[in-house]
Amino acid sequence: MSQLYRVDVEITAPIYDTEVTDRVVDAVANIFPSANLEEEFGEVRGEAHSLDHFSDLLHQQEILDTARGEFFANREGDTFSFALKKQAAFEDYVNFSVGKPDELGEISVRVRVEEPSLEEYVDHVAPPTEDGRPVDAYSSS
Repeated sequence: MSQLYRVDVEITAPIYDTEVTDRVVDAVANIFPSANLEEEFGEVRGEAHSLDHFSDLLHQQEILDTARGEFFANREGDTFSFALKKQAAFEDYVNFSVGKPDELGEISVRVRVEEPSLEEYVDHVAPPTEDGRPVDAYSSS
C-alpha cells in the first residue's frame, strides 16, 4: 500500500525589470512542473501539492543529504522552507541558495505537511543516505 501525502507547497520568485518574465516562469516550472503558476505584481507565485519531480532531481543530482540539511535547518513546526537559485532552475538544476542572496533573487519555497509527519515526508522527498546511496527503510525488515 502506498503512503498518502497531504502537503501544501507555496512558491514565489521575484521578476526584476532586467529579467524576461517567461524565463522566470520557466525556471519555476522546470523544478515544480505540477505547480499552478501565476504572474502578479512583479513575481511568480505558485501552489503545488507534490514535490515528486523535485525529489527526482535531488536523486539524479545526488544531493539528498544537502536537501535534508536545508529542510531541517529551516523547519518550523509542520513547515519547512528553502530557497533555490533561479538561473540554475532555468537549466533544470537544483541549487540551494544559502548565505548571501542571489543577485537575481531566489525561488522561495514553503512546504506545510499535513500528513504524514514532516519527518516522514522529508524521508520521502530526500531519504537518508548511507555511503551516498538512499537507505530503503523497508530493506532492513
